[in-house]
Amino acid sequence: MRELSGSMGNYGTLLPIIIGYISICGMDPAGILVVFGIVNIVTGIVYRLPLPTEPMKVIAVVAIAQAWAPEKVYTAAIVMGVVWLLMGVTNAMTYVSRFTPRSVVRGIQISIGLIFVVKGLQMVATLWYLGLISLVIVILLRNSKYAPAAIVLAVLGIVIMGFKGDFSGEMIVPSLTLPPITIFDFREIWPALRDAGFAQIPLTVTNAVIATSALVSDYWPNRRVRAKYLSTNIGIMNLVSPFFGGIAMCHGAGGLAGKHFFGARSGGANIIEGTTQIIFGLFFAVGIAAVFIAFPLAILGTMLFLVGVELIKFGKDLGFDERLLTALITVLGSILFNMGVGFVLGLLVHYIFFRKPRGKAGNPAKER
Repeated sequence: MRELSGSMGNYGTLLPIIIGYISICGMDPAGILVVFGIVNIVTGIVYRLPLPTEPMKVIAVVAIAQAWAPEKVYTAAIVMGVVWLLMGVTNAMTYVSRFTPRSVVRGIQISIGLIFVVKGLQMVATLWYLGLISLVIVILLRNSKYAPAAIVLAVLGIVIMGFKGDFSGEMIVPSLTLPPITIFDFREIWPALRDAGFAQIPLTVTNAVIATSALVSDYWPNRRVRAKYLSTNIGIMNLVSPFFGGIAMCHGAGGLAGKHFFGARSGGANIIEGTTQIIFGLFFAVGIAAVFIAFPLAILGTMLFLVGVELIKFGKDLGFDERLLTALITVLGSILFNMGVGFVLGLLVHYIFFRKPRGKAGNPAKER
């Protein structure tokens, strides 16, 4: 039950993006959900950890805002697949991770947390009393073995939808829909890179790879998932998924924190989530977008808010020294501009002002 609850911990960010891709970009819901499901199951089996699979957010936001055609979405995923596979197999990601101090990683995690908190509060504002009820449910049932909070919240949302009459026949009657076989357009390679791909790269470096790798070690001190393997995973999934209707995907510290917060401790959460996504994609693709749209935002917002607080809490180990200043600079750059800028500013502050010379007191390796 805890793994089932944890498998829902990433839906606060996942659902709005999937809804946008389906309703605005005209993506096939069967393709998106089935591909997500397969990747989740494989990841859970291979790593035995609740490593999340989630959309690349910069590409998603731009694609939805500009109403990209599906072929451009597929092309963006292919390009990202090439980039991250090369980053992994050439060991470039290893060097980037090795020379990123923990204070910068904490700054990125706090930045993600702050973004989640603000977005969560905006979603809760749509029905604040439902958000308050959801918060009480989480406080009371987060650690329950028999009625974990995320499961209770999902049931509550479905009950509310039922009372509002948001279900129609096509939403709940199974109808087999297979994922499409899709192709990308070579002519869209440069436009996809120009419009969103280049901006996506620093976010993936920071959130999907370095921060996720660090968070695994925080939650499971005896486990380690190296940055190069996460990068290679992202490359492979994006080289395969677009041929079956998938979108640009990655891992993410926020998704991992969400799953862990709501109970996930193993790859079983991924297997449960993936199986659910495959069932939705194969048998309920016709009406699934309408179901997602009708689900109460205040409930998802509460989940997102609490995951954000969980990420911010990781800053408590910084101490009142140069690490705190480096993290704050990283946060300011990330919030005012983007995470790529925050990442670079944090590195500059650390290596220009605070890096301890070799042979002197201190242990830079421990700091990293």
